[in-house]
Amino acid sequence: QVQLVESGGGLVQPGGSLRLSCAANGIIFGLYKMSWYRQGPGKQRELVAAIAGGGSTNYADSVKGRFTISRDNAKDTVYLQMNSLKPEDTAVYYCAAGGLGREFWGQGTQVTVSS
Repeated sequence: QVQLVESGGGLVQPGGSLRLSCAANGIIFGLYKMSWYRQGPGKQRELVAAIAGGGSTNYADSVKGRFTISRDNAKDTVYLQMNSLKPEDTAVYYCAAGGLGREFWGQGTQVTVSS
């Protein structure tokens, strides 16, 4: 049974920071590319950031310089450090694992940026 469990979402003021975590169970974590997606109100789901097993990363232009994705292969966990948050970052954030012809998703965690 594969599980991706996100945590760390919440309400934060503009300019604030949050750190999301996603703990994986049931996969050989180091073999999977891990990604964070988000879906804002009335918007399509979009890729925020991704990190390969070896550590190479890519980011959406809208978050470059503000968000940092990282992974700890010893803990089977991927993180998303979000700084300088803006109201337009408000969304449900999803963790995804892709590799070996398979794809898995977490249940999502709500991030709300509002004063």
